[in-house]
Amino acid sequence: MAAPMEVAVCTDTAAQLWSCVVWELHSGANLLTYRGGQAGPRGLALLNDEYLLAAQLGKNYISAWELQRKDQLQQKIMCPGPVTCLTTAPNGLYVLAGIAESIYLWEVSTGNLLVILSRHYQDVSCLKFTGDSSHFISGGKDCLVLAWSLCSVLQMDPSRILAPRHVWSRHTLPITDLHCGFGGPLARVATASLDQTVKLWEISSGELLLSVLFDVGIMAVTMDLAEHHMFCGGSDGSVFQVDLFSWPGQKERNFQPDQDVGKVFRGHRNQVTCLSVSTDGSVLLSGSHDETVRLWDVQSKQCIRTVTLKGPVTNATIMLAPVSMLSSDFRPSLPLPHFNKHLLGAEHGDESRHGGLTLRLGLHQQGSEPSYQERLEQLQAVICNTMEKNVLGGQDQLRVRVTELEDEVCNLRKINRDLFDFSTRIITRRAKSFTTSWRRKQPNVGPSTLEQHSACKRKEPLTHMKWRDLEVCVSLKRHRRTHTEDATPRRPLVSSDLQGQKEDDGSQGKGGELV
Repeated sequence: MAAPMEVAVCTDTAAQLWSCVVWELHSGANLLTYRGGQAGPRGLALLNDEYLLAAQLGKNYISAWELQRKDQLQQKIMCPGPVTCLTTAPNGLYVLAGIAESIYLWEVSTGNLLVILSRHYQDVSCLKFTGDSSHFISGGKDCLVLAWSLCSVLQMDPSRILAPRHVWSRHTLPITDLHCGFGGPLARVATASLDQTVKLWEISSGELLLSVLFDVGIMAVTMDLAEHHMFCGGSDGSVFQVDLFSWPGQKERNFQPDQDVGKVFRGHRNQVTCLSVSTDGSVLLSGSHDETVRLWDVQSKQCIRTVTLKGPVTNATIMLAPVSMLSSDFRPSLPLPHFNKHLLGAEHGDESRHGGLTLRLGLHQQGSEPSYQERLEQLQAVICNTMEKNVLGGQDQLRVRVTELEDEVCNLRKINRDLFDFSTRIITRRAKSFTTSWRRKQPNVGPSTLEQHSACKRKEPLTHMKWRDLEVCVSLKRHRRTHTEDATPRRPLVSSDLQGQKEDDGSQGKGGELV
């Protein structure tokens, strides 16, 4: 089985030929291009391995493309205002967007706007989900980083203001980027800021694990999958590598490029805007305002490939290519629904959509709407009815099927009886032919002698005395017939003849007995 293909997905602000390009990571060959609009920074996301979403720069809508249809016109998801950042849940159920100071959470299956979170005081600049979709992290220009529990958000009472699980306020200038590692509730979060620091946090406890001070402002941050190294992109075009296991126990450190030899990637001429690491941690991808995307070898810090775009790079990420991206025959399992712009749907101007069963988690039902438990029971009844029709085909079809199976069993029984009768005839025919051949070989033995021979054959083997009596009996019968049929004198019967007759009888029916 071939290894999964890694691809690089990039966007720039020019969008002259395309809005987004996908190229193979190691060969550099262009695979797909998507047209329509200009994707903003931190505004590119993959939804359920079926759609590619891009928040348009300075526009109040999100473009959506089906992965395998590169020449299609994008779908538009209208939003209440310009989208500053975008992300999707890894399980494909939710979409998060930062619009001004608020965070909007949509449910993908219905398009309902579930909640609006307003805890930032300035624009939200970046959003990230944890790997298990249980938490999400938001960073803003107000220097705050907030950790949210998705379960608490979905169960929030609309009449109250929900407090985040953690509020990290150690940064003194706007947040530029953040990266969430693996581990779900136990994951570690790296945050970058214009205050020239990168900080590492723990979601479970909310504690600050590490703070690294640089000489320039940090615009992008990422970590490898093993979280051995942290890569930080500076405003001067440099990329710094921080080893997380080289100095345990220290919560604060100054990164000095002159002393940390071999820990700096140099090549960009302008600020680094985005970073991403390959699955095996051997390759680093960086995008910059100098309109180039560079591929680096982590071990040697050498640039492997440079791809020139038409404008400043806003997004550049490495991902494993989904099956839907490489297969031209693949189609999404479900179409994208209409995304509501307001919490209460049609009451605030959104068109009402019907034709499906809506499930809401939390306390979003209003007035006389069915409760969550009632909707769950309805859904379970629909699923049971569908399974019964698909598997059993209804009661009428079940009876017909039972009748067909009974007829098939009767036919099999008849075939079994015919096979038994046929085999019995074959076996008995062979037994009769064997008896006839034995009689032909023994012409002087009568029916009574044959019956005696068969009866004796079922008993004990012949002894010496019984053989002798048999020889005398057979010899007398032959001698009598010879004198009756032919009067010509013949030589007398001697012991040698008896001995030869004994050998013949012994070779033909050894173990039998005649009395």
